[in-house]
Amino acid sequence: MEDDCLGSDEEFYTSDQEDDYSIEGLEESIDGLENDDSDTPWIPPKGTTTKVITKESLLAAQKEDLRRVMDLLFLREHHARTLLIHHRWDVEKLFAVLVEKGRAFLFAEAGVSVVEHQDGEPLLPSSTIMCAICIEDVPSNEATKMDCGHCFCNGCWTEHFVVKINDGQSKRIRCMAHKCNAICDEAVVRNLVSKSHPNLAEKFDRFLLESYIEDNKRVKWCPSTPHCGNAIRVEDDEFCEIECSCGLQFCFRCSLQAHSPCSCLMWELWAKKCRDESETVNWITVHTKPCPKCHKPVEKNGGCNLVSCICGQAFCWLCGGATGRDHTWSSIAGHSCGRYKEDKEKNAERAKRDLYRYMHYHNRYKAHTDSIKLESKLKETIQEKVSISELRESKNRDFSWVTNGLSRLFRSRRVLSYSYPFAFYMFGEELFKDQMTKEEREIKQNLFEDQQQQLEENVEKLSKFLEEPFDNYDEDKVMEVRMQVINLSVVTDKLCQKMYDCIENDLLGSVQLGIHHNIAPYRSKGIEKASELSASDKDLPLHCGTNGVQTSNVPFLPSSDEKEFLTAFDHA
Repeated sequence: MEDDCLGSDEEFYTSDQEDDYSIEGLEESIDGLENDDSDTPWIPPKGTTTKVITKESLLAAQKEDLRRVMDLLFLREHHARTLLIHHRWDVEKLFAVLVEKGRAFLFAEAGVSVVEHQDGEPLLPSSTIMCAICIEDVPSNEATKMDCGHCFCNGCWTEHFVVKINDGQSKRIRCMAHKCNAICDEAVVRNLVSKSHPNLAEKFDRFLLESYIEDNKRVKWCPSTPHCGNAIRVEDDEFCEIECSCGLQFCFRCSLQAHSPCSCLMWELWAKKCRDESETVNWITVHTKPCPKCHKPVEKNGGCNLVSCICGQAFCWLCGGATGRDHTWSSIAGHSCGRYKEDKEKNAERAKRDLYRYMHYHNRYKAHTDSIKLESKLKETIQEKVSISELRESKNRDFSWVTNGLSRLFRSRRVLSYSYPFAFYMFGEELFKDQMTKEEREIKQNLFEDQQQQLEENVEKLSKFLEEPFDNYDEDKVMEVRMQVINLSVVTDKLCQKMYDCIENDLLGSVQLGIHHNIAPYRSKGIEKASELSASDKDLPLHCGTNGVQTSNVPFLPSSDEKEFLTAFDHA
């Protein structure tokens, strides 16, 4: 029995590419694994681009983008916000439009009216103007003029703002003038509405603040239930899996639970299939007939086409019509529904085949997800074993290989469980039926299943060694178990990476992909934990500089693309 557990490396991994896993590479991996302390929360490497935005840091996160636009284009805050909301807070896209189509087009498209100089004499407080909305003369100090030049009385402006805020259009309230595309100054909106509707003014400010999340493709609310109040911002690829500071791991693209190597569409279909038990319903539909009296499903268990429900009603199995009980081997008295149709038998066989195929993948998916739940309880047992072993006088004082191996087991088991829903759709007829021939599908399926089987074998062996009662072993036996756990941890990590490479390059890479079939990349360290965005500068004012242009008191450091744009802009 001992020889079976502690066999050669070939038992743990068999591949034609043995050179990929040389002794030197294994030793380097072992050194890295032993230094990887998975017993403490994993800290993302320096330069992580995933941030947690809390209620306290939301304003600071918004001001980061506002400052970039304000300082580059010399705009006031509300003009910069209008531009960013129009471009869904995509600063790079905003700058691209500026370079390609110019400043005038950028402003006109977003509804920004910038007054370079205040020309014309100001209205005297004693003068009156006629409001073009209510057609009444009002004192000039009871009217407001927007940047676009249109002036109406404060009462009409206020009613206009109240209606738009209640309609959910707070983020882009347009001028009341006919065919005017300009966006109203948010400071004016806030000032007028707060006088008569303070609650709506707070709602208006909240909508402006939350637009950074609601309208930003790089930011999404954490889908935790109950909601933790956090949002997540990513800088690079939206096809990623992240962990919020509340502990929830989810797919940023679809906001569902982390599901790679399944694509978002595959996981949505699989979750619906499991939730609705659609395959079971399909089998019942084909293999049973509803009773014409009580409408309960009845399964035929004999050769005779006259069947009887438990309610006592007799009916014809071929057509489902109610009949009497008198019949012969070939016919039912007083009933005729034509000849038996061959397609019914074909449908029944296909439904049974589809059900068996679904059950094959679902049973294995369920088995591995159940194993994850059971193995999560193993952590407490292992910690007790480690505590007992550390009390013993032994030269083996470092037991980080146990906790590191357990973390690797969880990650590999998770990859393995989601590989079965992926295979169900990748090699089925629901998504890629017309993109692969039967021969191509068989070759690719064999390639994938070979790798899946290798991973499964090594994951099970890793699980077996981690359950060993090493706290009762002597030092030599503990060293043997240690080397096996480290060996299997390294191998399962490499096999997971190899499976992802196969999926991305050989499988999904060879078919016509839509956006829903991209998958999150494999991370050896596990799903990345988002770091909290600092809110230290959330109270920094955005004040008015010279000439009434609003700027920040933080130095602006343009990126390389922005430097290139500024150079081109100066030459222009």
